[in-house]
Amino acid sequence: MYIYDRAHLLAGDIKASEEYKHFKALKDELYADETTKALLTQYKKAQFEAQTTMLSGQQPAVELMEQLQKVGEVLALNPKVTEFFAAEYKFNTIVSDIYKIIGEACDIDTGLFDA
Repeated sequence: MYIYDRAHLLAGDIKASEEYKHFKALKDELYADETTKALLTQYKKAQFEAQTTMLSGQQPAVELMEQLQKVGEVLALNPKVTEFFAAEYKFNTIVSDIYKIIGEACDIDTGLFDA
């Protein structure tokens, strides 16, 4: 059980971090507006679909890439969205780094997709 206790402590530390607090505050603010929430959801779904397609060795459909670009352009007009994407990237980097540290300690190959 000790390892789970430590995991819960780490989770608490992550939630208490400034990076998480900033990311969460921006997310809550943006998702409170239904239009912005819908656009962000549409953008993230299209982004996920494009990434999944590329990981399978195929090129995403032109229509999907055009949709991604158009929604991205609309979202970029909102400075809070730009700030949110930067905060999300910073927070995701921390989570990724933590996973990499744990993976290396357990001899898990976390570099499968490194360039």
